[in-house]
Amino acid sequence: MALESLPLQCLLLLSPSPSPATFANVKATYHTPLFSVLRELNLAASSTFNGKKILDIALPCPHLYTSSSIPRSCLYDETQRVLANVYKLITVISTTQGISLESGDGIDVRVILISWPRDDRVDLIQEGTAGDDLTGPVINIRTLASSRRPWNTIYSIQTEQGEQVLKTFLHSGQGYNSVTKVRGGITAASTASSAAGLKSAEGARRHYSVAVGGTFDHLHIGHKLLLTMFAFMADEDPLHDSLGGPEKSLTVGITAGELLKNKKYAEFLESWDARQKSTWDFFCAILHFSRAGPDAVRSQEITDDGPNGHAVHYKLLSGLVIKLVEIWDPFGPTITDESISALVISAETRSGGKAVNDKRREKGWAELEVFEVDVLDAEEESELHGNGAEQTFQSKLSSTEIRRMQSEKARREYKV
Repeated sequence: MALESLPLQCLLLLSPSPSPATFANVKATYHTPLFSVLRELNLAASSTFNGKKILDIALPCPHLYTSSSIPRSCLYDETQRVLANVYKLITVISTTQGISLESGDGIDVRVILISWPRDDRVDLIQEGTAGDDLTGPVINIRTLASSRRPWNTIYSIQTEQGEQVLKTFLHSGQGYNSVTKVRGGITAASTASSAAGLKSAEGARRHYSVAVGGTFDHLHIGHKLLLTMFAFMADEDPLHDSLGGPEKSLTVGITAGELLKNKKYAEFLESWDARQKSTWDFFCAILHFSRAGPDAVRSQEITDDGPNGHAVHYKLLSGLVIKLVEIWDPFGPTITDESISALVISAETRSGGKAVNDKRREKGWAELEVFEVDVLDAEEESELHGNGAEQTFQSKLSSTEIRRMQSEKARREYKV
């Protein structure tokens, strides 16, 4: 395959997440390495790699180590906090440095959650072998290393913990030769346990069928946060699997194109097929770590009559099924599939979660447990105040703003 047909794909190995994972601590720990790597990739010649630049970011999280026995609902808040703040920091850096994360020639950033021992006992980490071990969004560092992704460069942080992460990664023996060291940030000192912010498991529900909905037009950082936390809520439970429990599934309602005609700059809306594909591509990046690559995933397009009849299903080696469903109303499968037990929404669409549960109560069904992701904002970031920087920050998190910029670009090109 010619070099020109390949994307530029790199991996940044972060040091373990700070505790507590406030934005201030996340910024102190990760700003320097993220700034260096994003700027370097932004300067890379797009013509050499067909314009596509991919940055996988491995985020080691001590609170996720050996977490399979704990319901994901207990781990949700802490995981959402650190992931949201990392994605927020990436957006801040891209705003101040004029780095595109949205367009086809921008940097496609994907944060991968890594379970990491609290005491750095890396000798206890085993390479993933079974289907569940190879399925994200939470994996261990050896599984990541053995996935055989075609990274051009591995970036590692020059701190004691950063060196430990790199050493463990390279110990898998996959032969990654191109390693670049970048300066680390300030390790946020904390005496708090990384498990201090976790909820009690007593009475917590496990979820094996989870739903989310949206247009997912021009996939951006806000979508990536939402979709990652949505996928996170599909519980791991070896006992459930060994006893042949119900199918584990992630159901994504993607709004039909016909319902979006009145959206602003509708002529720049992506088709349903394009939105479905970009959503799946992101899931593949954070969920599928088999050495066999994408060919190991089974896909099926379904075109049945009735509501929610058109869908594309993807089945991973672990048995997890991702259902991308074309929806024609605000509810989608949440009111036609009783097995769904959890719904993940953004804080700004809280009323939608209530409406879904009102409908389910009318049918005599159990209510969904609703989980929220943060709406990313720039209030804490003084360097974004003034000069339109805050508006630029928000434009990176809005499909409407992305379409508006495409519209303006098209007008400029037409005038030329």
